[in-house]
Amino acid sequence: MPGKPGSALASMGIYVFETRRLFEVLREDAADPESSHDFGKDIIPRLVAGGKAVAHHFAKSCVRSTAETAAYWRDVGTVDAYFAANIDLTDVVPDLDLHDKDWPIWTFSEMTAPAKFVHDEDGRRGQAISSLVSGGCIVSGSTLRRTLLFTGVHVHSYAAVDHAVILPYVQIGRGARLSRVVVDRGVTIPAGLVVGEDPELDAQRFRRTSNGICLITGKMIARLEN
Repeated sequence: MPGKPGSALASMGIYVFETRRLFEVLREDAADPESSHDFGKDIIPRLVAGGKAVAHHFAKSCVRSTAETAAYWRDVGTVDAYFAANIDLTDVVPDLDLHDKDWPIWTFSEMTAPAKFVHDEDGRRGQAISSLVSGGCIVSGSTLRRTLLFTGVHVHSYAAVDHAVILPYVQIGRGARLSRVVVDRGVTIPAGLVVGEDPELDAQRFRRTSNGICLITGKMIARLEN
């Protein structure tokens, strides 16, 4: 930015369109053999050149709690970025305050039973440390650290989950050890599976990023079983 060498303006990817005009531009672009059909490279410039387009400065209207020092925004377009943005929420005082009643997050909320923690014996204690656990989850004699469990996840006994983002309705089998992972929706993690301790083995079985985060999908698990 002119006069502010330490700052730059960037598109946040949030757009509001008049539907009819957007459809017109999309059809025009589809019929243009010279277009690369890229939203940012072709569609937005066409709208700017051929109609009314305005920008809004995010920081000027972003509501934030007293604990948040700056307007919060994160890019989650890669596995690493998605992982980091979610794990940030497990901080004692996260940059994004989900408990801020002045800025509620209005989204679909599934009606579920409360989260449940069971078993209380040495080596088999249901517990979560610096973690977020959604409704419908059962943490059964297992330990979570810096982990997010989305709706309906069941973590079976003797499992250990550390720095993990677990999407809805995942089943984590007995004795599994997962570290620095993103597990896709509905995946069943086999009993005893270990991820996050052997980089070479992880890269052979799953999608492992340069930062060491493993993405685990149902197809990847199916290949292990064949």
